Amino acid sequence: MTNKKIDQNNLPKHIAIIMDGNRRWARKNNLPDGKGHEEGSKNLEKIVDYCREIGIKNLTVYALSTENWRKRSAKEVKGIFNLLIKIVRDKAEEYKKSGIKFFVLGNFQAFPFKVKKAIKKIIKMTVVEEKLQFNVALNYGGRDEIVNAIKKIVKENIPVSKINEKLVSDYLYTKNQPDPDLIIRPGGEFRLSNFLLWQMSYAELYFTDILWPDFTPKEMEKVIIWYQERERRMGK
Repeated sequence: MTNKKIDQNNLPKHIAIIMDGNRRWARKNNLPDGKGHEEGSKNLEKIVDYCREIGIKNLTVYALSTENWRKRSAKEVKGIFNLLIKIVRDKAEEYKKSGIKFFVLGNFQAFPFKVKKAIKKIIKMTVVEEKLQFNVALNYGGRDEIVNAIKKIVKENIPVSKINEKLVSDYLYTKNQPDPDLIIRPGGEFRLSNFLLWQMSYAELYFTDILWPDFTPKEMEKVIIWYQERERRMGK
């Protein structure tokens, strides 16, 4: 499925996506909000498969922020949890065979028992041959992640002279993963919403009005080509 337009020698090592617009997509189509999340979930499956097929090694998606967790209705959050359990049930074996390693960024210990159980099951799963590290940010906030890292460093009495960027990175959820080269936000908003604040220092930022359920692999292809046309100075 590799498209000849994409330069296989210049792929982003890590793509991060703020999945925005599920509810607006549903309302635009005169459907309940939950249907928007269902369609967003189906689209995510397509994007994960596409990224694996073209050779992306790391993919992170923002599914539920700390703010969403606190402020969205109980019904909507329950619907998101049920979708998460469904993904684990339906996709775990497929991920194992196709080389997709699932991981969660964020504090999922606060979730209901059934959800925690499902997450732990898929995280512990050993894939046959890892091709894609697939991170889902759940109950996640960038500032919260940094604060937690600082607390751990202080708790371990690490000397000030030893604290540097590499050490801080090692205390984040994304330890041992490359920082995102490309952050994509569908849905028409122009903000980062407390997402990967430490890790996105030199990422290319791509914003589009397309709502997440309509952000197809074809759109992803266009964004990767856009990325490859960028001159990345990395602070130089």
